[in-house]
Amino acid sequence: MNQELNTPMDTKKTKTLLFVCLGNICRSPSAEAVMNAVIKKANLSSKFICDSAGIIGNHEGNSADSRMRLHAARRSYDLTSISRQFRYKTDFDKFDLIIGMDDQNIADLQSQARHEADLNKIVKMTDYCSNYKHYTTVPDPYYGGEEGFELVLDLLEDACDGLLNHLNGKI
Repeated sequence: MNQELNTPMDTKKTKTLLFVCLGNICRSPSAEAVMNAVIKKANLSSKFICDSAGIIGNHEGNSADSRMRLHAARRSYDLTSISRQFRYKTDFDKFDLIIGMDDQNIADLQSQARHEADLNKIVKMTDYCSNYKHYTTVPDPYYGGEEGFELVLDLLEDACDGLLNHLNGKI
């Protein structure tokens, strides 16, 4: 496990989680929805707040990709978040953990970090996988077929379970 996964978190407040991908229309809004469902199932909704953002702002103000919404709905996930761009001046202060979907997202987030404390908040989604350990990133399904959207959801379900298990020991 990465050192970042062992970052101590304040145990007296609600944990805030930000999921980040490139455009905030496929992977990160799905991660937000899956994580919210995992948290709700564990009866921990009062302990966490989840949000999502994109490295770029090209889709700001838009709903999630219609194909991603369709595949998510088939698994009873409701992707309701509206796309927004990551704002390093406020998001590093607002969120306890910032979870990137792939290596480029991680590098982009790290390049925007203002200091070591910001860097310590950045982790990669697949680091929490237990069933899909052979995946090192959540691949972008945007230019692929239906199987890509299903794989994203498979990876996110696995990783969100692992993330909650990791965080559960810190609340």
